[in-house]
Amino acid sequence: MEANLIDLNHYAVKATLKTLLQDMTTNKNIIWATTSYADKGPEYQDTKQIQIGTLIGLNPIELQPRILKSLEEQQSRTRSKAEVPTPSWIVNEMNNYLDEDWFGKKDVFNVANGESWITNEAPIMFDDKNWKDYVKSTRLEITCGEAPYLVSRYDASSGQIIEPPKHRIGLLDRKLRVINENVNNRKEWFKWVKRAYESVYGYEFQGDNLLIARINLLMTFVDNVEFKWNEKPTDKELDSIAKIIVWNIFQMDGLTDTVPLGIPQPDYEELTIFDLLGESEEKAEIAPKCIIKDWPKRCTLPFEELKK
Repeated sequence: MEANLIDLNHYAVKATLKTLLQDMTTNKNIIWATTSYADKGPEYQDTKQIQIGTLIGLNPIELQPRILKSLEEQQSRTRSKAEVPTPSWIVNEMNNYLDEDWFGKKDVFNVANGESWITNEAPIMFDDKNWKDYVKSTRLEITCGEAPYLVSRYDASSGQIIEPPKHRIGLLDRKLRVINENVNNRKEWFKWVKRAYESVYGYEFQGDNLLIARINLLMTFVDNVEFKWNEKPTDKELDSIAKIIVWNIFQMDGLTDTVPLGIPQPDYEELTIFDLLGESEEKAEIAPKCIIKDWPKRCTLPFEELKK
């Protein structure tokens, strides 16, 4: 098991953390939406926005994926938020089934092997279909947690990093493998990688899980740049990918299609004499409906429109 799966001090995370905390629906930051850190102070309450200072300040928290959390914490999250981990081999079989439907044949990327899988090493063949259509096909992971169905940097059951990237089994991982096998021009490669990121969506209630998911997608990009080109991504590339991620991997209550727990609370709010006298009007705490981006059309729309 890797001890530091989510590294807030990694150069790519540090360069984009301000962006990764953004909520595009509220134009504020995502909120904690969990009481797991409430004992650390008022700024860690479930309705508070997650700030950079609470992550890497004087009293930083240790942001951990579920596999590294204590058994007590895992059980608490299961009881309170129905958070249930899915082993990677099950994720793989479900994603294989989806690809079987798209390709019209079985075992395209790998062959299931008990509680593991054997990667097909040969380049993916598309027969009468086009690899670009596969990259552009839209995918959504509901209640995504750490986004294991989209990216599989590590095995959710063991915490072991999966290397090289072509052995990973997430839906985005597969798109990136296809791009790696079909594009050998750096500029063209990045164009299609951006399109792959624009095509995958996921939503999650709890803020720490959501941030982990966003970091997992960002680090997946870093891993593929290093694997394909043997170099680090540029700051401009990191910024571009991070901006796609914060639109597509978003915080939402899946039962209401709204931002969890109402309007995010400010860190500090100036009190008036009317507040002290208890005579101020109550503020409406109506949770806004979440919006997402339709990248091909370059427009935004409410998430609930997808259901219609």
